[in-house]
Amino acid sequence: MKKHEKQDLDTFLTDWQESSNNKNIFLHFKNYLSKKDGIDFDFIARPGVSYSLRGHHKKQQEKSLFVMIDVIDDLSRWLSICFYKEMVRDPEEKGDFVPGGLLGQDALCFDLEEQDTPLIKYIEARLDEAWACVAKQ
Repeated sequence: MKKHEKQDLDTFLTDWQESSNNKNIFLHFKNYLSKKDGIDFDFIARPGVSYSLRGHHKKQQEKSLFVMIDVIDDLSRWLSICFYKEMVRDPEEKGDFVPGGLLGQDALCFDLEEQDTPLIKYIEARLDEAWACVAKQ
């Protein structure tokens, strides 16, 4: 992560004074990915719209990311975790297909508005799939 992006992320997290558990879930996914080999992040802040943590693998060449963890800056901040459609499965159909939804390409997005442990575990499995897809490049 570039130095200014790290500062932006730190400021965002410090200023995020929400009573829901969504901040902790965001940090959980960040930490979950951080433990995987070859991962780096970009952080794009668009106040009033979204704050995007974009995970990419150092081996990736075709795409600039493999997951985007968005904090949607709505009345109550909620999370949308998006993958390129071809990188993950959705056997339980818990995600939303979004045509052109991830940098102009088809996406599969999982929305979290509150603590949902089974869905978090399901998303972790999708993170594992996407990471494996890019790690073998």
